[in-house]
Amino acid sequence: MSNKSELACIYSALILVDDEVAVTGEKIQTILKAAAVDVDPYWPGLFAKALEGINVKDLITNVGAGVGAGPAVGAAPAAAGAAPEAAPAEKKEEAKKKEESEESDDDMGFGLFD
Repeated sequence: MSNKSELACIYSALILVDDEVAVTGEKIQTILKAAAVDVDPYWPGLFAKALEGINVKDLITNVGAGVGAGPAVGAAPAAAGAAPEAAPAEKKEEAKKKEESEESDDDMGFGLFD
């Protein structure tokens, strides 16, 4: 029963967020009653507390943005305004990092074909 309760509360919270209404336990419970879904009484309050202070729309729209995407976006404007010498320096650093990672594999005795 808990999976059904969780899912019902998630959908209720998403409905509230989509309508730009504050997510509270009472409002989640109201939607659940209107949908004739019975859940344990602690679920609506639990979900409301979990979503307190969180911008759910931003959370949903940034699902595909990984940890590595943040610096790349910020670095793009800086690289465009930087001197042309910056690009070769970055390539050298990348090549150096790649060589170091290959060397570290060899040092441990691990190889691709071992």
